[in-house]
Amino acid sequence: MKLAISIYALAMTAANLSISFFGPWISPINAFLFIGLDLALRDWLHTKLKAQQMILLIVFSGLLTYILNPAAGMIAVASAISFTCAALVDWFVFSKINGSWMKKANGSNVVGALTDSILFPTIAFGVLMPHIIAMQFAAKVFGGAIWAFFIHKFNKQ
Repeated sequence: MKLAISIYALAMTAANLSISFFGPWISPINAFLFIGLDLALRDWLHTKLKAQQMILLIVFSGLLTYILNPAAGMIAVASAISFTCAALVDWFVFSKINGSWMKKANGSNVVGALTDSILFPTIAFGVLMPHIIAMQFAAKVFGGAIWAFFIHKFNKQ
């Protein structure tokens, strides 16, 4: 579990720092690689951690981004806010869906991805960017599904 927590925090931090460095155009790539991983890991961690612990992990990752690159200030703030909101929505939906972990993870990832995709770029860049939101959402859902598959396979062994 410590490895999953570390990967989660590092992936979120890497996503935030790359957004800060490259700007909004990197968002869909980050959404697929890093945020998709975070969505799937967040669902796995939901089965291992309490909600308060998950929120602390999310906020810590946002603070870590800021500490590593203070110029990423609004990126870190936007990330902490959007991931906290997405985590809460994801956790609620995950807890309400019946069925396998894969069904619960992918179902909750859709609403978590939508929440994060709307809030993050809007807060980080101060403007609503529908094309970035749409690309991020699609990439997060697709990336989350792929990462969930690998996490599920890894945990079965």
